[in-house]
Amino acid sequence: MSSTDLPGTRAAAAAAALAPTVSAVRVAEGEKLRSVELPGLTLTLRTRPARAAGRAPALYVHGLGGSSQNWSALMPMLADVVDGEAVDLPGFGDSPPPDDGNYSVTGHARAVIRLLDAGRRGPVHLFGNSLGGAVATRIAAVRPDLVRTLTLISPALPEIRVQRPAVPTGLLALPGVASLFSRLTREWTAEQRTRGVMALCYGDPARISEEAFRHAVAEMERRLELPYFWDAMTRSARGIVDAYTLGGQHGLWRQAERVLAPTLLVYGGRDQLVSYRMARRASAAFRDSRLLTLPDAGHVAMMEYPETIAQAFRDLLDERGGS
Repeated sequence: MSSTDLPGTRAAAAAAALAPTVSAVRVAEGEKLRSVELPGLTLTLRTRPARAAGRAPALYVHGLGGSSQNWSALMPMLADVVDGEAVDLPGFGDSPPPDDGNYSVTGHARAVIRLLDAGRRGPVHLFGNSLGGAVATRIAAVRPDLVRTLTLISPALPEIRVQRPAVPTGLLALPGVASLFSRLTREWTAEQRTRGVMALCYGDPARISEEAFRHAVAEMERRLELPYFWDAMTRSARGIVDAYTLGGQHGLWRQAERVLAPTLLVYGGRDQLVSYRMARRASAAFRDSRLLTLPDAGHVAMMEYPETIAQAFRDLLDERGGS
């Protein structure tokens, strides 16, 4: 049996040696974690098996600073129609940093492509949020054989006029800014940081339950214990900025035009990071697209309105004959 079929015990041990005090990642009821080892790369997957055999595979890709846990609300709602897995991108969640230190959009896309090729799970229903949306767009453009459908929730595609709340994320890409921010916020508690993130990402933070907030604080505490946390954030933010400046065939909008897969686009009216006005441009760029706009949603609609997104995805499947 290959190393991709078994838990990556060697990588887990290496990660523990790097940060022996880091707490365990939370696993919700019905979920399982598994680790896949590839040359120079180890990825953790959060699995939510389909309730019946023979369902098509789905892969969920999170955004900057997120993890596979960002999909825990949506995955069970689709477990009757897809066999779902959510990946922790390199350096995020429970995945250790990549050996080559490549956190570019292309680097993340290559990691996901290698995962799909190694597991022979494609073609998949591919979901992406924010950075994960940019990664998923690139995958669908360069490897159409791996993608059945594409669902993009607030995808990080280039904008000429970036929204003001998104500027600090872009500034992380500048040399020295992350270390400066880390020093300036040293006294901030995990609870304060979590409230700040939720105020930025949710359309209405009041919708967050006390239990969900406690879990988010615990995850923030865990991430801050990781020795590579700020490096992964900084390099991935730089990767988004670099992707925004690429032109020609490698530009994300040009690649969006090359996507053949049926595409569901989801935009939130209260999104402070990806502008609501980009929905129209995205609808024009993706040749086989349908648009879901959620006026009260923020940047993470799959966490705010999972039922609505689940129904929209089911409608997409029905259009394709249910597969």
